[in-house]
Amino acid sequence: MPSTQAPTAAPEGSTPTDNGGGSVRVIKKYPNRRLYDTDSSSYITLSDVKELVMRGESFVVRDAKSGEDLTRAILLQIILEEETAGVPLFSEKMLANLIRFYGHAMQGFMGTYLERNLQIFMDLQQKMAEQAKEFTPELWQQWLASQPTLMMPQFFAQSQKALAQMQEQMLAAFGVKRPPG
Repeated sequence: MPSTQAPTAAPEGSTPTDNGGGSVRVIKKYPNRRLYDTDSSSYITLSDVKELVMRGESFVVRDAKSGEDLTRAILLQIILEEETAGVPLFSEKMLANLIRFYGHAMQGFMGTYLERNLQIFMDLQQKMAEQAKEFTPELWQQWLASQPTLMMPQFFAQSQKALAQMQEQMLAAFGVKRPPG
């Protein structure tokens, strides 16, 4: 079963060190579109970068010439490949709705909201995985298929709470106070 840890690509504009004081893996992207892993001193593929994400390893992708941070672009490229091969995660309607938020005043809040909700979902998935350690992958799939809404009420409650917190932050940013009640 894949790790449910959030990918730990280094934040944009950050220096290559992680929170634990160790080094973040640096991958250099050359003009010929090849990726060079400075830790293993070898060329790697997008599949290898995907494996780093799946293992929760910290990394940053930098342009070999300019040093520009290309991590987001590489992660988006991996998502594009995953979306075009097999069963896509995003529907056309969801993608269209996401596009509508670019340039919108709520763009920053939408990104934060999606990130928080994905983390809540991943935390719930991790809790369920810990509770079902003795399950084989087959039993896990059967159980999930028979209980599709079991974790949803908890997820929706946490999602509502995250949205309410964001609304409060937004109102506070504009100096608006909610009336008590």
